[in-house]
Amino acid sequence: MIAEAGLIALWLAFALALLQLTLAGFGLAGGKPELLGSVRPVAVAQGVLVGIAFALLITLFLRSDMSVALVVTNSHSMKPWLYKFAGTWGNHEGSMLLWVTVMGVAGAAVALFERALRRDTHMATLGGQAAISLGFYAFLLFSSNPFARVDPPAPDGQGLNPLLQDPGLAFHPPTLYLGYVGLSVAFSFAIGALLTRRVDAAFARAMRPWVLAAWVLLTLGITAGSYWAYYELGWGGWWFWDPVENASLMPWLAATALLHSVTVLATRDALRAWTVMLAVIAFSMSMVGTFLVRSGILTSVHAFAVDPERGTFILVLLGFYIGGALALFGWRVGAVREGAPFELVSRETMLVVNNLLLSVILGLVLIGTLYPLMTEAFGHKVSVGAPYFDRIAGPVALILMLVMAAGPLTRWRRDKLGLVARRLLVPGAIALLVAVVLATVAWGRIGVLPLLGLTVALSVGAASVAPLWKRNLRRTPLFTWGMVIAHLGCAVSLAGMACDSAFTVEKLAAVRVGDTVQAGDWKLRLLQISPIAGDNWTALQADMEAVRGGGRAVTLHPQSRFFASPATATTEAALLTRWNGQLYVVLGQEAEDGRWQLRIWWKPFVTLIWLGGVMIALGGALALVGRERRGWLLKWRGRALA
Repeated sequence: MIAEAGLIALWLAFALALLQLTLAGFGLAGGKPELLGSVRPVAVAQGVLVGIAFALLITLFLRSDMSVALVVTNSHSMKPWLYKFAGTWGNHEGSMLLWVTVMGVAGAAVALFERALRRDTHMATLGGQAAISLGFYAFLLFSSNPFARVDPPAPDGQGLNPLLQDPGLAFHPPTLYLGYVGLSVAFSFAIGALLTRRVDAAFARAMRPWVLAAWVLLTLGITAGSYWAYYELGWGGWWFWDPVENASLMPWLAATALLHSVTVLATRDALRAWTVMLAVIAFSMSMVGTFLVRSGILTSVHAFAVDPERGTFILVLLGFYIGGALALFGWRVGAVREGAPFELVSRETMLVVNNLLLSVILGLVLIGTLYPLMTEAFGHKVSVGAPYFDRIAGPVALILMLVMAAGPLTRWRRDKLGLVARRLLVPGAIALLVAVVLATVAWGRIGVLPLLGLTVALSVGAASVAPLWKRNLRRTPLFTWGMVIAHLGCAVSLAGMACDSAFTVEKLAAVRVGDTVQAGDWKLRLLQISPIAGDNWTALQADMEAVRGGGRAVTLHPQSRFFASPATATTEAALLTRWNGQLYVVLGQEAEDGRWQLRIWWKPFVTLIWLGGVMIALGGALALVGRERRGWLLKWRGRALA
């Protein structure tokens, strides 16, 4: 009965989404914004019902109900409870139900807590959110039913993909989905503002918290996913430019541009058309990512579906929503009044350039991701990998970082070029000094792009903290701290990427028990190979001793694992983290002569990549809290004076 109750809740949520859209449509067409009082409770009830449906699906997985097809194909009664729980969304149907659940709950939150928008714009926004939800409800109910039964019930399940049996599954997909759906709310805000011709600073202030929260969650999700792939796949890299990795990067790039644009509109009443257009593009990239993952056109660890019919359904949804939004934008953009003017030398101009560069990178990544798929459709296989993205997008990203460094040091509205140059004198001197030192010390051992990356990173790091110069730090607004920390995080991540590219030492070796191998400054000795067993796997584990210089020996335990259900072999890398890098060891197969294959990397300062990602997200969170806290204080003081 649990599965049937979940399906009923899903159908009722679908019906309420249809009612929500109908009420909003009648209210707008008839000029009756008072109907918002009816739309709000419907939106809340829809969010509650879809939340119940998802909770019931989690219950089916935790109970290992083998009468439900989704549980049979993606779980096993002997799995640890964490993987039963996270396995709920470690598949196509469950992940799509998570998507619509977050969308429904987000719509309920907009209905309950949003009070800054005009009533007609608020109602149009809720109608837009319902329209998006309807398509995904239809996709679930007619194409990807998560509650479908099997008769007779299976004796046990087929198990979860072993590569997904990691705590990262409990964190990475939900944070990404929260980010994607946050962008759907921004999209709905933009549609509502266009329909009611209210693209103004008040609209931007209402939308900004959603964009900022979505951006923070996307940043955390991408950072966590990068580290998960780094230690789980055993290949030693932190980014592969996999099409599905790009599918999460593209919305983040668009959301970053949107965040800057909506901030300018909210505070300076400029970039109105830019803001609406970027809201459409950001959600479009989320839809493109959904299509790539679930269309069956990709073969990837990340891809959930192999049914082209599902991909066709999503492609139709993508065309309907994005095509309709672009048509509405083209129809109403003439009604969007020009915002406040600004001079060529100003912070607004820097943010426009920032957005243009982000859009260029987004376009390059999109082309590199889709081009092989298009050529394959015509019978020609083309591979577009890391060399393309590094050489094409890398230089643009470095220019973007330099513009980002100059932006906070430039005044709003108008500034003087000489004054801006004077403020950039210290970061520029640091960049020149770093470039000279690196070129002198590491000439011939460091590529041009990593050299420029380190130079720019240290320069941006210095420029990032410059807005705090001569300030009373205790009275500095929280959102200013957020900007500083986020920009500094970008510099830290860039430094980690450059160091990993420039200074990584890789060693491939075949050794017997007792043999020693040297990798950079590290000396490793294979002590023994022994069989071990886990909850639902067996493994061969290497015990290795690692020593650096005259330091103390540390024991590492890389493993080669085997999962019986489904039958899959995986590697578990051993990581040894130090302040200046990570030692990364992977155990391979045993050769015929009794030697064991080892892959060893010493990766200087690689952890800065993920530290920077966390700093970026922390900066965004501080900015969100600071902005919201300031708004609450202003409202409270206004009520007190009244």
